[in-house]
Amino acid sequence: MLENYFAILLFIVIGFAVGVVPMLAGWLLAPNRPDDEKLSTYECGFEAFEDARMKFDVRYYLVAILFILFDLEIAFLFPWAIVLNEIGLFGFVAMVIFLSILVVGFVYEWKKGALEWD
Repeated sequence: MLENYFAILLFIVIGFAVGVVPMLAGWLLAPNRPDDEKLSTYECGFEAFEDARMKFDVRYYLVAILFILFDLEIAFLFPWAIVLNEIGLFGFVAMVIFLSILVVGFVYEWKKGALEWD
């Protein structure tokens, strides 16, 4: 009975090894020679010029949420397109409803000016 779970155990052990062994090897084998240049704050090729806890505009988060929303839409479209022949008219209508809701949300955000940067 337990031999049925051996593949799962093996998968967990290999996944753990792939994740942990390189980190341990780097920690054990890498030279540790810190200096001022390595320990300095570095951001996008130039020195940081403001506090890291500065406030961001709310529109930044709105655009990020919209990106995630439409990225997930595409993630749903690919499997749907592959099995469209098998799920038939019901699957087609369900996806049309799903896309319609997303389009209404996108038009609403567009009309509200969430995509405008002043």
